[in-house]
Amino acid sequence: MDRETFHSCCSLVKMPSRRSWLQYQPSHFVDYMERATAYSKFFRNYLLPNQPCMFSKKFTEDWNCRKHWVTEEGKPNFQRLLQEFDDTPVPVANCNAKEYNANPKQIMPFKEFIQYWREYIQNGHSSPKGCLYLKDWHMQRMFPEHNAYKTPVYFSSDWLNEYWDTIEVDDYRFVYMGPKGSWTPFHADVFRSYSWSANICGRKKWLLYPPGQEEFLRDCHGNLAYDVTAVVLKDKGQFPHFEQACQPLEIIQEAGEIIFVPSGWHHQVYNLEDTISINHNWLNGCNLDIMWQFLQEELSSVQKEIEEWRNTMDTWHQHCQVIMKSCTGIDYVEFASFLKTIANNRISFLTSCPGSGSASSCQSCLSETLSVLGPHHSAFDLQRVVHVLESMLSNEDFKRLEPSALGFKPEDLLQEIREAVHTIV
Repeated sequence: MDRETFHSCCSLVKMPSRRSWLQYQPSHFVDYMERATAYSKFFRNYLLPNQPCMFSKKFTEDWNCRKHWVTEEGKPNFQRLLQEFDDTPVPVANCNAKEYNANPKQIMPFKEFIQYWREYIQNGHSSPKGCLYLKDWHMQRMFPEHNAYKTPVYFSSDWLNEYWDTIEVDDYRFVYMGPKGSWTPFHADVFRSYSWSANICGRKKWLLYPPGQEEFLRDCHGNLAYDVTAVVLKDKGQFPHFEQACQPLEIIQEAGEIIFVPSGWHHQVYNLEDTISINHNWLNGCNLDIMWQFLQEELSSVQKEIEEWRNTMDTWHQHCQVIMKSCTGIDYVEFASFLKTIANNRISFLTSCPGSGSASSCQSCLSETLSVLGPHHSAFDLQRVVHVLESMLSNEDFKRLEPSALGFKPEDLLQEIREAVHTIV
């Protein structure tokens, strides 16, 4: 991040107003990045205002997976893929089956899925087993030595994977492989994070709805639509507000292209051909406020569900946090730990950089990513952590947490952050 961008953002108490979908016209298309542009431009035009865009195949042309996983005809290279992954267990969903608002998954050997895929193609893209889709596979975590791809700098301020890499529990980097006709039902991404998705081969169709439009796509019981193209949505008795929803932003993604899906944009995705893609969920200081708002709404929903037991349980509030974590994957304690980890990494970076009074070099203390993004980006990140931590300290549910559960004093962390940011501001 350059100094100009930092100073234009550093006085923000809240994120700038995010553009309403109503400001789009039906004739408008998503912005297309043909060639490399400055990170600060992407930051100002897409991350901060939370707007989608597409990157051309030039951004992926040097990836190993595009060279080795794809045939000269642009099809999945099954032979090479089998050489690399063979018996590896992978998660496979059945697109023809519905389980709640998703597709049920099974674990199978990679070579068994490839055998199915080959037979599916030979049978005219059909099978008595249904339409199977390998998805949410943590390939990068399982095979880091493959160096299959490199995350573009535009998506490198990734707190989500930075944190889960630190605690060595999980990550949000995935590979998807699916035949023509496989699809993903209507949803928004985990924690209302951003996502980026690169087509290694094949084509996808995306239907995207901006934040807030999903409320018109709920049935009379408040459940989110499973398939936004289904005829049943036109039944006012079942989906009373469907007519109020805007038309989705429809995007065709070609082989090699990367789509940036903004925070909280619900979407539904189809593979128009046999397709392999790489997807990361990620978040940072630009959408941290959206994640915090999402967590508050999730906890409120849990509290409403078990409200009748509030006065009969001394640990009712703790139980709400437990249920929330089981549903969303995180609770307030872990969210605070997440913020502390992100803050500590940047405090270390800023206090170790030349010019801040320390003899240590940046590279000896900090990751390559923080070095590339620079000290102004870390200072911005810390200011965003301050804003959310201050909001948490005034939140009644956060105040109810046992101090011992946090393992640190947020007030002390706030002071450390302010001192570190002072070296830049």
